[in-house]
Amino acid sequence: MDFSQATPVASRIGCQSSAPVPDGHRFNHFLEAGGGRLQAHGLDLAALFETGPSPASGLPEEAMPSPLEIAFLPNIRAQVAAMVRCFRRAIDDVGYPAPFHFAFASKANTAEEVVRSTLAAGAHHEMSSDVDVEIARRMIRTGLLPPDRMVLANGFKGPGSAYTRNLVALRAEHPGVIPILEDATELRAFTGSGVNFEFGIRFRRPREEHGVADRDSRFGVDEAEARRLAARIDETPGSRFVLLHAMFGSASSDEEAFVDAVEPGLDLYARMGQSHPHLRFFDFGGGVPGRTTLDRSFDYDRFARLLLQRALARCTAHGTEPPALIGEFGRYTVSEHAAHLFRIIAVKENGSELPWYLVDGSIMTSFPDTWALGEHFICLPLNHLDRPFRRVRLGGITCDRDDVYPPRGSEVPLFLPDLDASDLRETPLYLGFFSVGAYQEMLGGVRGSKHCVLPEATEILIDDDGEGGFRCDILPGHTTEDVLHNLGYGRTARVGAARTAAPVPLG
Repeated sequence: MDFSQATPVASRIGCQSSAPVPDGHRFNHFLEAGGGRLQAHGLDLAALFETGPSPASGLPEEAMPSPLEIAFLPNIRAQVAAMVRCFRRAIDDVGYPAPFHFAFASKANTAEEVVRSTLAAGAHHEMSSDVDVEIARRMIRTGLLPPDRMVLANGFKGPGSAYTRNLVALRAEHPGVIPILEDATELRAFTGSGVNFEFGIRFRRPREEHGVADRDSRFGVDEAEARRLAARIDETPGSRFVLLHAMFGSASSDEEAFVDAVEPGLDLYARMGQSHPHLRFFDFGGGVPGRTTLDRSFDYDRFARLLLQRALARCTAHGTEPPALIGEFGRYTVSEHAAHLFRIIAVKENGSELPWYLVDGSIMTSFPDTWALGEHFICLPLNHLDRPFRRVRLGGITCDRDDVYPPRGSEVPLFLPDLDASDLRETPLYLGFFSVGAYQEMLGGVRGSKHCVLPEATEILIDDDGEGGFRCDILPGHTTEDVLHNLGYGRTARVGAARTAAPVPLG
């Protein structure tokens, strides 16, 4: 029997039987059991909480606090390179005559180290808000966003908005800025600026296609409006229509369904290419999934081949040149680079069907999608993998009933080493949530105050040192004073010092 999947389940999030984990077992391409402990990217994670020799050269020898966040930056660059290789193989197999461009959808994680890593890997940059413009400007100044990289500007860009004004200013600094228009009013916001622009248009399917409907979406324009808008762009001096954007809409686990969903956009591209000579890019947007559990089976190679074949067929049918393809990869790029580690601080039987293992932090604030969407992430112990396991539920230390894992309503089993309170007094148990690098920290709030006023955890940024080892930066977690300051209690002290409030009579 496979110890890691004793019974079929909807999602595999970790160990799923009571058997100890065999030494050398690989959970996925970066998680492996060794000596009863979990190795991630070859690092002994439990050793981070212990005083003594570093788990790897360049990492801290002092014991780190729990909870602890880890960002493994080489994984981001590896993801970019893997997808580029995937499309390169597909281009060769299919005989596709145009290139593929990888763009990072920065809303998935806008942390400086993440954006820096994607650009260092050669990615183009996609953004969606005014603050993003300043991020791009800083990357330009460091040399990480050179003139040959595209800056794809999605998001609301209405007349008079700060985002639009700053995109005009950014275009004067960087030739690769391409605003992707959602409607005709956005074009008016850029005309008359005295700055030349290449534009994209986001296409919205007006009816259900292959089980996916865009008709109630607030994004994009239908075919008739896309044609009118494209004509207006090309008639405007200093403006060119160069890109058509049409996306699946959300993360897909089915390669063929994804390609079916973007095919109407490919067909529109092929027909519009007959009358718009500058049109050369088709942006299939986001939706390519990351591997957030152990059973994701999306075949990236098959997806790339299907997409190229479909694009080639549509353009051949209409006698137009196939487009250069752009993908906006968010979740795929950054899901796997981050982990959040906790210590189990209590085991409670509590009369429940399953024993509760309580972590020294909050699950719902660290990974909001578990609470809001019922999402699952990989959850594995860092030590005691050589002991018997039992099925448990995890609870956070907030007072919220939804601060649990697996999420309420989930039938997915979670097995962890079989320990009781006396065992924990003798030797700690640590566990990690993995593949949590996309959206979770953005939704939970970076360096902000959390539900039940829990402080921000310490974070380690791990990168290559260029000599076969590692180097790290440690971002200290919040103190109580940090939390109080964020919540405005410094003002309370100032106000109290400035005046003495009269007592409020009762009754």
